[in-house]
Amino acid sequence: MSQNVFDDDKKTLTLDDFMKNGTQERDNLGDQVPIMVYRLLEYAIRQVLEERFGKEEQQRIFREGGFRAGEYFTKNFLDITLPVNEFLAQLHQELEVLKMGVLRIEELDEDTGRFMMTIAEDADCSGLPVMGEAVCNYDEGFLSGVLTTYTGKAYTVKEVDCWATGDRVCRFRAEVSEGAARSCHGR
Repeated sequence: MSQNVFDDDKKTLTLDDFMKNGTQERDNLGDQVPIMVYRLLEYAIRQVLEERFGKEEQQRIFREGGFRAGEYFTKNFLDITLPVNEFLAQLHQELEVLKMGVLRIEELDEDTGRFMMTIAEDADCSGLPVMGEAVCNYDEGFLSGVLTTYTGKAYTVKEVDCWATGDRVCRFRAEVSEGAARSCHGR
């Protein structure tokens, strides 16, 4: 069998490559898709991962993917040189502009780095039936990636309330992780 000439310049694409390519080719449809399409992708992948690897591994993969997205988002959409209150205001604004959700900071302890925040109208779960478990593992990772990249300290984010547990907002607790700071371009 002969080699495909198009494979000669083939390279493995990174998240950065995917994000910078292909957005201009949707002349008629534009750059937005309905929430139903996003959830179709998310929950189909979630189901396949859980069937193949179990729920814990599916959740870990979603958190890791969310973390990478949070790092990318922070580096490319946010100004990490801003003081914390201005940074959080900018994060709030960008999440709304991109229709990812409505961020509200409930508590912030600058000495310990502990946050309590909510996201209303969350793209992942707002409107889902009560399932008895929190489902926003991607958001946990995303917020962890944002805070880690901004501060230069490793953050752990845990969802403590979720639409899927009967709440009407998703609430997240964010804390600096034990151990060494993560290497990044944060403050």
